[in-house]
Amino acid sequence: MIEPYVLDLHEVDETHVPVVGGKGAHLGGLSRIEGIRVPGGFCVTTDAFRRIMAEAPSIDDLLDRLSALDPDDRETIRTLSAQIRRTIEGIAIPGDLAETITRALTRLGERAACAVRSSATAEDLPTASFAGQQDTYLNVVGPTAILRHVSRCWASLFTERAVTYRRRNGIDHRTVHMAVVVQLMVFPHASGILFTADPVTGDRKVATVDAGFGLGEALVSGLVNPDVFKVRHGEVVAKAIAAEQRAVQALPTGGTREVAIDSSRQDQPALTDAQVVRLVQLGRRIEAHFGRPQDIEWCLVDDGFQIVQSRPITTLFPIPIPETGDQENHVYVSVGHGQMMTDPMKPLGFSMWRLTAMVPMHEAGGRLFVDVTRRLASPTSRAALLDAMGKGDPLIRDALETVLDRDDFVPSLPDAGPVGPSAGVASASIEADPAVVTELIERSRVSIAALERDIRTKSGPALFDFLLEAFAEHKRVLSDPLSMQAIMAGMEATWWLNDKLREWLGEKNAADTLTLSAPDNITSEMGLALLDVADVIRPRPEVVAFLQGVEDEGFLDELAKVAGGTEARDAIETYLDRYGMRCVGEIDITRPRWRERPSTLVPVILDNVRNFEPGAAERRFEQGRRKAQKKEQDVLSRLRALPDGDRKADETKRMIDRVRTFIGYREYPKYGIVSRYFVYKRALLEEAGRLVQAEVLAEKEDIFYLTFQELHDVVSSHQVDDRLIQRRKEEFRSQHALTPPRVLTSDGEAVTGAYRRDDVPAGSLIGLAVSAGTIEGRARVILDMADADLEAGDILVTTFTDPSWSPLFVGIAGLVTEVGGQMTHGAVIAREYGLPAVVGVEQATRLIRDGQRIRVHGTDGYVEILS
Repeated sequence: MIEPYVLDLHEVDETHVPVVGGKGAHLGGLSRIEGIRVPGGFCVTTDAFRRIMAEAPSIDDLLDRLSALDPDDRETIRTLSAQIRRTIEGIAIPGDLAETITRALTRLGERAACAVRSSATAEDLPTASFAGQQDTYLNVVGPTAILRHVSRCWASLFTERAVTYRRRNGIDHRTVHMAVVVQLMVFPHASGILFTADPVTGDRKVATVDAGFGLGEALVSGLVNPDVFKVRHGEVVAKAIAAEQRAVQALPTGGTREVAIDSSRQDQPALTDAQVVRLVQLGRRIEAHFGRPQDIEWCLVDDGFQIVQSRPITTLFPIPIPETGDQENHVYVSVGHGQMMTDPMKPLGFSMWRLTAMVPMHEAGGRLFVDVTRRLASPTSRAALLDAMGKGDPLIRDALETVLDRDDFVPSLPDAGPVGPSAGVASASIEADPAVVTELIERSRVSIAALERDIRTKSGPALFDFLLEAFAEHKRVLSDPLSMQAIMAGMEATWWLNDKLREWLGEKNAADTLTLSAPDNITSEMGLALLDVADVIRPRPEVVAFLQGVEDEGFLDELAKVAGGTEARDAIETYLDRYGMRCVGEIDITRPRWRERPSTLVPVILDNVRNFEPGAAERRFEQGRRKAQKKEQDVLSRLRALPDGDRKADETKRMIDRVRTFIGYREYPKYGIVSRYFVYKRALLEEAGRLVQAEVLAEKEDIFYLTFQELHDVVSSHQVDDRLIQRRKEEFRSQHALTPPRVLTSDGEAVTGAYRRDDVPAGSLIGLAVSAGTIEGRARVILDMADADLEAGDILVTTFTDPSWSPLFVGIAGLVTEVGGQMTHGAVIAREYGLPAVVGVEQATRLIRDGQRIRVHGTDGYVEILS
């Protein structure tokens, strides 16, 4: 049976998106909700659109060309999309189709004024709203005009903005089809938008209403500012009434016009408080029906509300779901901001991190969060948590204090006793003995070697049983008391030196110089080791030329065929043997490691070849060591000249010895974690290969979209839900558009925190000082390490840096990041290399343009934009 070309709105619901598009399906669903009034109308189905597209075979070639374009190639997109639109609008609607549409129109009233609205199959989706990407036409009167505007709606699938939006969201143009909604026009006293969650903060308990006189086009087009009402628990808690001088009204003959609002009404609200509360009640009903917060277009007609559209709010960050399923208030802190990786993780990645983490974690939006509600609830644990968070990221501390200032959100509980051993006590007994670090590194090496040996024989369900045991060993190594003592000894010595030397000598961040070229720092060694690789390559011009043309991952085999290539390949292979398990975002096991994608390192190696002289690694390390030694002598000499100076100098000397013994080890546990992760990953990919051979999976990387337990089940049953994997891939793509908050409440509110400083120049970007010094230079805004193209004196500006970025640190003069704290990896390595650095600079990669001159004040924690 042939699908009908027209369906009444009452005949469809949310399950009919492929037939009537997102808007039509949602309107059909809305019309079925008790108490919700929707203007009558019908949908011209996607079958009609397909029929029209079949009338113009030339569109196929244009779509091929469009699909191959870069989304930033705006000029070509504009040209091709305009050509497709002209072609579609030029196709005459076949007689039987035109007759079907006209017959449906007669049921509404042949001369009735209508709204003709695009309804694509990829819009109003939970992950991509496509709001405003296609066209709507208001107050269209008569069959001829209706048919003409239906054609225009079909063509609007290929507006420049819609094409670009699809490309950026990874949606194939050929998979999207256009339906058209034809609805009776309403002539409202007022209209606007209702968000059932606060679109700015994300708070699900606060609804926001934007309202204006006349048709909503005045608000959408920016002709007027709306009245804004905020409603919480059935009460208007805030409002701002705009002076509206213009409105958009419908003309009796069709179309719309701007009109002036009578001066006596300009300062009057478009809605009363009672009407706002009633509208929000309707919105809550709609939200409950669709199961998620909604962006609702409404009209007020004769004191009754009519709903003309509802779509999901796709910009809200999801709320972690407590495993207890309770309805209590919860406060969550971002794990990614502490781990310097705020990108979304794939399901296998976040599930494995949860299984190997030392504290329970909750997933939302592809990111992980820790529930700190109970620690905030009692005074002792609250103070310890705020102190720790403040040292790591002051914005997190401020955000938590903002939540605590709301007396009713976090319950107050009596102290339950100590929350754990005091860090100070734990580290007080450890002496500055380098043998401690040597022993800890050896323990880690032996444990990883045993893991590599024992996992080789495991496969199938037995592999997963083995991995669960390996995760227990993983946690045991991480929680080794001696390791924890060493880490805390280095960190506490750093804090002690900064505090005491500022108090005694008036010197800020003195520890930054005293820790230069500290021994046993695996991450700083990794950056210097790539300079040694460059030394092997630099005198071999054929190798340099070959590397400049590298495009795939098989280049190491080809490199040996080039003059001098064997030595160059051996140098890179040796580097990969020691550091090949690292990569950007390395806490996500699914990310490609350098060993798997060695081409990532090629731009950095070539930068090192160009920007450095032979022997740079050894010279840099020695220069740092001498600078730290000189600083130590200077500090001790000045202290001895003070009252009670010998005691102060002796205490300081002990702390300097302690910090230089242990601060480098701070980086080693992460190296051990990532080394273990690579072992796990290789074993799981081998298992995935067997699933591909058995035709259970289409490709090995599909396992990345399953959690660890789901993958275990697939291996046991040899059955997989392909739709689940596809849905997870789509979710992962959409999660990149979400900005993870530092602190998130169970109401959905994203709390950002602030520095609250007034001691910086106007216009400066405030951040956290993590590595002393001031540097001026060219900003290089780099979001992907593989895109690095640095010159001496450049300042790296990026979202976050984890240890994998350290090879870039040897070639830059300063560092600015959006995420970070005093003891995160980027800060530690910046201090190691003596780079002035400011981290935690909100939106740095947007506010600083690539190529601008900036000045980084690493001692005082701010950045000036100079040009």
